[in-house]
Amino acid sequence: MSREAPYLTVAGVLRVRIGSGEWRVGGRLPSRARLAEEYGVGRNVVQRAVDLLVAEGLLEGRAGSGTFVRVPRERLRMVRSRRREGSLAALTERGRAGAWDAHSEVRVPAPQDIAERLAVSPGALCVRTHYEFLADGQPVQLSESWEPLALTGGTPIVLPERGPLAGKGVVARMRSIGVHVGTVVELPRPARATRAQANLLGIPVGDLVLRIERTIHDTGGRPVETADIVVPDVRREVVYEFAVEG
Repeated sequence: MSREAPYLTVAGVLRVRIGSGEWRVGGRLPSRARLAEEYGVGRNVVQRAVDLLVAEGLLEGRAGSGTFVRVPRERLRMVRSRRREGSLAALTERGRAGAWDAHSEVRVPAPQDIAERLAVSPGALCVRTHYEFLADGQPVQLSESWEPLALTGGTPIVLPERGPLAGKGVVARMRSIGVHVGTVVELPRPARATRAQANLLGIPVGDLVLRIERTIHDTGGRPVETADIVVPDVRREVVYEFAVEG
């Protein structure tokens, strides 16, 4: 066994054994104690190796039963693109009809992190909108969007999913009040599903998700919207698509 990052070595060996069919789909792995003895490492090393393979979607833990080879799930491609003018940087699925549910709250004070992203004072009033995106009736993405009330308050677009431009996206909505979107900044990070996210997405608590922190700016660099987007990694892969100009 390698002395450097031994859990990676154990994970690699387990990955090969799973791939070779030594343990079939749905099959139970030996106990951590037995694997630790077999590989001459501590149980904590085996635990880290198993955790890694769970994150990769190869294994799943069942409370009180042990660790099992996971049934493979189809991992569909989702494309983030600027080609769709009405929904800049919208998360889409090729070949599938999309739908979403949304709920907005007005006059929500911005917490510290959101205030920093929107370049407003902490506690500044915002419109917060929760989204659940669906494909074939299955939840595939969550989003929590924040817009400064000082920007949209008193206009027909104060509620993103109501009014004359409901569902048209940030670009078209902002343009209607004389605000022109110039740039979008996205910061993707791996994360673990919280209990609330897991319940909404139909995945186990702690499953790997991709959390995308998105902020949309106008042509002058002012933030006009920021959102946290959550995509379940085990079901979807995210691809970025850009048009080439000139």
